[in-house]
Amino acid sequence: MVRRRADRSHGVLVVDKPTGVSSQDVVTRVRLRLGVRSAGHTGTLDPLATGVLPICFGQATKIAQWLLADDKQYLCECELGLASPTLDIDGAVTRVATVAQVDPAALEAALAPLRGAITQVPPMHSAIWIDGQRMHELAREGAAVAPPVRAVRVDQLAVRAIAGPRITLAITCSKGTYVRALVRDLGAALGTGAVVTALRRTASGGFTEAMAVPMDLIDRRTAEARLIPVRVALGLPEVPVADAARADVINGHEVRLAPYAAAFAEGERFQLVAADGDTLAVCERRDGRTFVHRVLVYEPLDDRAAVPQSAPLQLPGREPGPD
Repeated sequence: MVRRRADRSHGVLVVDKPTGVSSQDVVTRVRLRLGVRSAGHTGTLDPLATGVLPICFGQATKIAQWLLADDKQYLCECELGLASPTLDIDGAVTRVATVAQVDPAALEAALAPLRGAITQVPPMHSAIWIDGQRMHELAREGAAVAPPVRAVRVDQLAVRAIAGPRITLAITCSKGTYVRALVRDLGAALGTGAVVTALRRTASGGFTEAMAVPMDLIDRRTAEARLIPVRVALGLPEVPVADAARADVINGHEVRLAPYAAAFAEGERFQLVAADGDTLAVCERRDGRTFVHRVLVYEPLDDRAAVPQSAPLQLPGREPGPD
């Protein structure tokens, strides 16, 4: 039997995604370059887009669900007067209006309804799953499928520059917000049409441009120096766990884990951290107990026997005899 190679790198590397490649392509290239078995990104960027793409390695893939939930920030350049089935410049672009000058007052009036808590119809060319297929696959097949309307939140939608028909927008939004759909709706409100011509993600949660490494500069040495530990990436309150209690966490021993939730309010999440800085589990206080969301195990399967074992639990009336 072939033994699976265990990952030795665990953490988050922020990649500065280049244009022209998919987010999954970036993950695959970086994973193969670093020789890592487990890797995944924390939020798709369109091939056109550049910027912050956090990639989780090893046990950090188990925390991706919380990183995906973070808000995002973008700089978007769009051009009025154009239309495209993909809602960006990569599609079959047609000119639907001639826009020589943008009226700032009309632009602000069109942007106002797109701020705050809104509903949004995602683009047909998107990665949303419908009946086992991606929306973009259905779009290419010519299927008549209505994208599901979703509730999103746009905290910032501000004009940064206007140059002829081109507008640069600064956007802060919730997960699941499609910038291309915002631009489409802006063009519809102005009656001119609009497509995205350039898009850059400047932040994803606490991960920023300053942390991002250009993909062509990534090698093992760079990745080791810039890898963000799971503990830091999560940013949750930390509860230290002694080495002797590590097995209790791995095994989900509810009685022994209960005291760790004592300092937290109901529903509050926290992380259990070993003496060496490894996050062992993501937990939450539920009904006064420690509810374990995910357990992270860093030792290869063959090394599990080396994990320190805690002493047997002493229950009242069950104390061991002299033997």
